[in-house]
Amino acid sequence: MPKFVIERDIEGLGATPADEMKAIAQRSAGVLRDLGPDVQWIESYVTADKMYCVYHAADEALVREHARLGGFPADRVSEVASVISPVTAE
Repeated sequence: MPKFVIERDIEGLGATPADEMKAIAQRSAGVLRDLGPDVQWIESYVTADKMYCVYHAADEALVREHARLGGFPADRVSEVASVISPVTAE
């Protein structure tokens, strides 16, 4: 399945209390259950004013539908072309 990186602009996100982050994650997981196995949340990285989420999905439309149903922004959705790491240099 293709991998996508979703950039979400959310002012002040980094200061969000843990209980609110848990509620956001629970809402996301509920929407994913409803959408079925063609879209999977892998992990997310939270910064001061953004969230970068990594998903596997059949297509970009499913990623955007998850955002719409969950009430999450999806300011930029990019399909991953390749992955590199320090191992790539070997």
